[in-house]
Amino acid sequence: MMGPVLAACLLIILSTAWISQANGATCKKDGGVCTCNDQTKNVDCSGKMLTAIPSNIPVETTELRLGFNSLSKLSPTVFHHLSKLTYLTLSTNQLQTLPAGVFDHLVNLDRLQLDYNQLKSLPPKIFDKLTKLTLLYLYENKLQSLPHGVFDKLTSLKELRLYNNQLKSVPEGAFDFLVKINLLQLHNNPWDCSCRDILYLSNWIREKKGTVSNIEAAECDGGTKAVLEITEEEAAEDCVYPNTTTAIPTTIITTLASSNDDDIPELPVPQENFQKFLGYQEPDHLPTQPQCLMSISGYLGLMMLFVLISAAILYVIHFLKKA
Repeated sequence: MMGPVLAACLLIILSTAWISQANGATCKKDGGVCTCNDQTKNVDCSGKMLTAIPSNIPVETTELRLGFNSLSKLSPTVFHHLSKLTYLTLSTNQLQTLPAGVFDHLVNLDRLQLDYNQLKSLPPKIFDKLTKLTLLYLYENKLQSLPHGVFDKLTSLKELRLYNNQLKSVPEGAFDFLVKINLLQLHNNPWDCSCRDILYLSNWIREKKGTVSNIEAAECDGGTKAVLEITEEEAAEDCVYPNTTTAIPTTIITTLASSNDDDIPELPVPQENFQKFLGYQEPDHLPTQPQCLMSISGYLGLMMLFVLISAAILYVIHFLKKA
């Protein structure tokens, strides 16, 4: 009767192993795209050529790295189950827009990196729920303007990097609520010092000089003069920029209304059915095999478990019939 006993033990062991692997399918030790650490709750998906964010990132994750991929668009709810995140980087992707509300559930976020993307604008209130944020990177994008009040809720922010964009001015009061800011990088933007809109920034830099690092580096377009040196006489023109409180002339509204929808370029849509497992591994040891081979090895492992379990079941049935 030892045969059925051994077979039953084997069945229990294999079943336990299969259940453990199934439960850990969101972060397996092999066959996964991302590197995970279940102790530190970190998930590293950097440099994986992702066109969409994996849908099975564990809800306990506190640090999520998605840099150096090919993300061009985000779902508005992609981070809604990750309320424990304190660190999120989307650096070095191809993001052209951010959907409204995409960060609304990240109420514990401390650091957010959006640098080295293709962002031309920001939705109003995009950062309003991030009241614990201390670091925000927006440099190396194509930002042409900022929404009024976009930073008003970031009262804990200490570091804001906006350099290497296409900003000509900022809205009146843009930085007034950044009461803890100690580093603000504004250089390498084409600040238009001929328009009255620049006076708020000029006065703010002059007032905060010596208490906020790097702000003096902001220069007028062409590098002819520092923004903080601009006077009211020099900034005499009433200029109009998008996303400001200044009214848009009727001629511009008419032109926009009559534009052809066919002229609007379509944004590339990521693969909606992107489904790959994550992998629990030490964060310093990224997978070296091709992703496809890694995924195949994971599936083959599951198939082998099924085969062994089936064999054990048949073995038990065979001995029970003999008994």
